[in-house]
Amino acid sequence: MSVETAAANANYGNHRVRQFVLRRDAHLPRAQRDAMFQIYSFCRQVDDIADSDGPRPERLAALQEWRDDIDALYQGRPPARLKDYVGSVKTFGLRREDFLAIVDGMEMDVPQDIRAPDMATLDLYCDRVASAVGRLSVRVFGLPEDDGILLAHHLGRALQLTNILRDIDEDAGLGRLYLPREGLLLAGITSDDPQKVIADRALPKVCAPLAERAKMHFGKADEVMRRNSRRVVRAPRIMSKYYRAILELLAARGFSAPREAVRVNKMARIAILLRYAII
Repeated sequence: MSVETAAANANYGNHRVRQFVLRRDAHLPRAQRDAMFQIYSFCRQVDDIADSDGPRPERLAALQEWRDDIDALYQGRPPARLKDYVGSVKTFGLRREDFLAIVDGMEMDVPQDIRAPDMATLDLYCDRVASAVGRLSVRVFGLPEDDGILLAHHLGRALQLTNILRDIDEDAGLGRLYLPREGLLLAGITSDDPQKVIADRALPKVCAPLAERAKMHFGKADEVMRRNSRRVVRAPRIMSKYYRAILELLAARGFSAPREAVRVNKMARIAILLRYAII
């Protein structure tokens, strides 16, 4: 979230966008800037483990090592790879449970690929891989506690659902399917085979309600941002506008096959930056 709360293939991999926002916040105080890069680095490393093609037991073990290291950090025994995090944890009150939630979210793809989760599981996944990142980020940017948690909740889910809708074909190529089981059944799709689902003519009936859900979360996030200082919501607002533009492009394109990739063009990105980061 705030520096990009979102997730990847369906996890946390929009690194180019996140770096785009970070570079534009180079004027941040050093402590905030360092904390955001640490959050980004942590997410990148655990995401790389989850998305690697290594044996599943090895990936599970590597994620458990991260859990152990996070525990050690909060017990005052930071391992070498987390020594720089000590100051950020103390300064911004970063919470152990949010770091662990991100690891738990990445792990959801490891024992076996996610395929047609029920809506409750999908929402839990969004909370762990996206909103948990937001909960860390809003503390760094200085939002009030209640509004920060609320913003992380809604914007994290909005970004993650947009990622899922954008990456349907890419995820299917990895053997993954994040569309909710209830939506598939309602559209008359009984298979959870990713390749069969993305080729089904009823797929738009599954995607449209998910797009509406993402749109609702964007709206709720906007309500929170409007009542807070422009300075503290600069990064989340940029991410919100960028991903809402992606969602609008997806809606305009539709979800019937064949699906061309959508991209926010350079001029649109510059316009977002000018309006929300510079002016």
